[in-house]
Amino acid sequence: MVTARRRFMTVHGSNRSWPAQLVLIAMGFVGPTQEGTIAELGLTLTNRGTIAVDENKMTSVPGVFGAGDVERGQSLIVWAIADGRRAAQGVNKYPTDIKP
Repeated sequence: MVTARRRFMTVHGSNRSWPAQLVLIAMGFVGPTQEGTIAELGLTLTNRGTIAVDENKMTSVPGVFGAGDVERGQSLIVWAIADGRRAAQGVNKYPTDIKP
């Protein structure tokens, strides 16, 4: 049996920047990469290495939400869809109802 793990590699000269108010990243489960955005934001992690969220799917950083595999760990797509919907509800409530 051959097992291989994909390795992401930087493609020099491929960096791009676009102004955005919302960014959603959807990719097959590779485990939350703890360097980069997670480290830069200082997100709290669980003992399993996933991103810790509250009942509204908000992380330890106010206004930053997590759902699906990054929060639950590798799981079924139906859970990711349900988690995404709960996160969307949390995002919708955030400006007025959720107090960090």
